[in-house]
Amino acid sequence: MPRKIVARKSPIHGNGVFAVAPLAKGERVIEYKGQRRSHDDVDNDSGGDVDSGHTFLFTLNDDWVIDATRSGNDARWINHSCDPNCEAVIEEADGGDNRKDRVFIEAIRDIAPGEELSYNYGITLAERHTPRLKKIWACLCGSPKCTGTMLQPKS
Repeated sequence: MPRKIVARKSPIHGNGVFAVAPLAKGERVIEYKGQRRSHDDVDNDSGGDVDSGHTFLFTLNDDWVIDATRSGNDARWINHSCDPNCEAVIEEADGGDNRKDRVFIEAIRDIAPGEELSYNYGITLAERHTPRLKKIWACLCGSPKCTGTMLQPKS
């Protein structure tokens, strides 16, 4: 089966993932892959700190994080958007072993060839969203709906 997506330079930020064939609403586009790591392991690592504004970490559940810097695939290059055309869907594994849960990126509308794929990262931080942190986590999606930050409003 021919590939429907390709990673390349993005006008949003760094690298991005683009459709090279039509993608239908509801289509499962790619699985977000990487090494499963515990939250404690990730928190003790220097690669995922809050001040970097850059992460390839995807919270899988209360116990595990997918670290796409380790054995990741092209899904790690999908950029954030405030008006996304995709969403991340967590599929819980049968049998209760939550280390085997999986994340898939699915189209939430039809996507034409040439369009960049994006989803809302849904980043929430425990600490106060200061102007400094909002700048670090600035959104560059360019959408008229852009909030200016990848950080989600506190509940």
